[in-house]
Amino acid sequence: MTSSRQLSTAELEQGLDNILQSPQDEGTLELIVKRPEVDQREVVTQGRLDVEQGLVGDNWLSRGNRHMPDGAADPDMQLNIMNARVVALVADGTERRELAGDQLYLDMDLSGENLPPGTQLEIGDALIEVTEPPHTGCKKFASRFGRDAMVFVNSGPGKTRNFRGINAKVVKSGDIKVGDVARKR
Repeated sequence: MTSSRQLSTAELEQGLDNILQSPQDEGTLELIVKRPEVDQREVVTQGRLDVEQGLVGDNWLSRGNRHMPDGAADPDMQLNIMNARVVALVADGTERRELAGDQLYLDMDLSGENLPPGTQLEIGDALIEVTEPPHTGCKKFASRFGRDAMVFVNSGPGKTRNFRGINAKVVKSGDIKVGDVARKR
């Protein structure tokens, strides 16, 4: 049975030191999640990142974005990436990580200081680029992991270090798999 316990602020803060030790120049791709439909998750061990489609099999392109003038998908929000240590903490283990709603989970420092917009990462055969739009938690994140988790990722050190994650786009299509090393370029 998977845990659905929501951690308190004090419990979340106990995991801060571990998160702050995330690698800076290269980190491991620990989880790949496709979202074929709204609120559906498909955990896969390999995938293809495509310049036009993002993560092939994900609904990013077809879902669109209500903030775009024409409702089309935002090319700067093609990929959502979260720190694997942060998601393991807020999910209280590894069984519920995919509920965060991101596609890629890296054991890597995602802070703006370490990965400012424009930074490129090689993952497998693909090349992605960190984009400008902020990635923040939503009501679904709070309902799944708790209000304390939402505050933890979106304020103080969590905000400055992008604990909720970052957005990126694919600049060179390629295959990826769990265990691949993501390297700053």
